[in-house]
Amino acid sequence: MKRATRTAYAALLALTLVWGYNWVAIKIATHDADAFSISAIRSVLAVVSLFAALVLMRRSLRPTPLVPTIVLGLLQTTGFTLFQTLAVATGGAGKTAILAYTMPFWLAILAWPFLHELLTRTGWVVLALAALGLALVLTPLDLAAGLTSKLLAVAAAMSWAASAVYAKKLRARHDVELLPLTAWQMLFGSIPLVIAALLVPQHHVDLTPSFLASIVYIGLPGTGLAWLLWLFILHRLPASTAGFASLLTPVIGVLAAWLQLGERPGAFELAGMACIVAALVLNTWPGRARITATSADVATKLR
Repeated sequence: MKRATRTAYAALLALTLVWGYNWVAIKIATHDADAFSISAIRSVLAVVSLFAALVLMRRSLRPTPLVPTIVLGLLQTTGFTLFQTLAVATGGAGKTAILAYTMPFWLAILAWPFLHELLTRTGWVVLALAALGLALVLTPLDLAAGLTSKLLAVAAAMSWAASAVYAKKLRARHDVELLPLTAWQMLFGSIPLVIAALLVPQHHVDLTPSFLASIVYIGLPGTGLAWLLWLFILHRLPASTAGFASLLTPVIGVLAAWLQLGERPGAFELAGMACIVAALVLNTWPGRARITATSADVATKLR
């Protein structure tokens, strides 16, 4: 194995660990601040790190197409970040991670009418398995327990999927590089988060050591650095291989939440998570038919 390939695999492992633990770090941060403030602060830190990367890499700081970038920012940064943080704040980090990573299945559904991509036979099996898992996670015996958090996590997945579809159409119409597009969409998407954080009556931030450590982790390695690692991995490895990061991330999130936060999943939730992970394996396994070739490629390229 070439040295460059070994480095890429090491980066893939590091990214999986960083993103997986991100869910626990968000949960810890919610003990000392409201979800709106966390969303705003983490996004601002990520914006700073991404633009700093552009400067250090001597890349152009020219804004990408204004209106399309704003729309992408509202979907990918504003919507996903806020729904994700609210879901973790009101529920468990582990189950939220699993539900948020149902994004590839929502993406396949949205790709049908908006990108004219048809589902394969295997795709229907994968979606059915994922739907069964989603139903098991959302409908335990105590349905009311954590239902709001679970719905918010699904909303985060749907917002992420919508942003993926929109980003594909945007990049088909405009010749833009991924890193500048990511930086500018995050800048525009952060503005509503900052405004919301300032206007919400329950706004509060306690600068405890645990909060400072968690928010720095979420904003810098968990968001800014993670994007740079992802771009490096996509450059060095096939997209299908890199896609395993999205498979392992929620598993690590569940295990980390179990070990550090004591979030032990119930029987229904464990069964549902197993179905979702099985569907992800079937969809990303090398040589197997995917939901749709293009939608799977979009999913891996954008996260």
